[in-house]
Amino acid sequence: MNYKLHTMLLTILLLIFTVVILPVVTFYFGTPLTTLQLQVLMNTIYIVIGVVAYCFIVGEISGNNSQVDKLWSIVPIVYVWFMTVQGDMNDRMVLMACLATLWGIRLTYNFARRGAYSWKFWSGEEDYRWEELRKRPGFNNRFVWMIFDLFFICAYQNTLIFLFTLPILSGLADNASPLGIYDYLLATIFVVLVITEFIADQQQFDFQMEKHRRINNNLPLEEYGNGFVTKGLWSYVRHPNYACEQSIWIVFYLFSVVSTGEWINWSVAGAVLLVILFKGSSDFSEEISSKKYAAYKDYQSSVPRFVPFTKFKK
Repeated sequence: MNYKLHTMLLTILLLIFTVVILPVVTFYFGTPLTTLQLQVLMNTIYIVIGVVAYCFIVGEISGNNSQVDKLWSIVPIVYVWFMTVQGDMNDRMVLMACLATLWGIRLTYNFARRGAYSWKFWSGEEDYRWEELRKRPGFNNRFVWMIFDLFFICAYQNTLIFLFTLPILSGLADNASPLGIYDYLLATIFVVLVITEFIADQQQFDFQMEKHRRINNNLPLEEYGNGFVTKGLWSYVRHPNYACEQSIWIVFYLFSVVSTGEWINWSVAGAVLLVILFKGSSDFSEEISSKKYAAYKDYQSSVPRFVPFTKFKK
């Protein structure tokens, strides 16, 4: 087994391990869950299991393993409103559900314009990384890929989606504070991050559209010759959209901190796991980009990955 494949497998196993262990460990942090919180939690888990089964079955039948991607921006809206309704429309939960809905609408729009959705709901754009991964030794085995699809693509990612919505249940904690100024401050930061992520995605979309327009019409590529966007927000960090996405759900977790007064509480697992996932996901994306674009390594060496005004190499 080559070094890169070995490292990738270890990363995948670590992610699967953490999505099981971390929630169990953090479950005992902070104030214990109330009976109502536990009831809402268990009721929502049944929906999550159904979503995992749907993504696996449809993905295996259709050969398109991006079924989770199609639902990534949709099911969190279902989860937060399902929990909010069961929580008798608690004020903080309603605010958080509205913010998650705003996030979901924006992300769904961005995904849809790239051809992700079709009346053939199982078809549409597939994540380019899955096609690349299926070609690699080990993963090109049909059975191995099916196991990877079930446990990582479907189970891990859908569990993670569920986990990062769970801070909304802090509104039902026994020690929950009334909705106040800090909630509105966090809501403002959340909206700013959503807008910033929209700008980052728009800059990338505009760049790719213009690049392909020039290629298709045999026009000079000029600044588009490198093949990847380096202007606007992309000149500050290599993944401004990823940076915003992680920050959005960290802010979402902070609502639970404001609600309970506990910096570390049982709902922290989702935000932590999301940061770990984006580290691994960006590693894989950048490995592909480095092979595809000659100038990408220079970009890596001069522009930080997630945190602006710092200088981290890959």
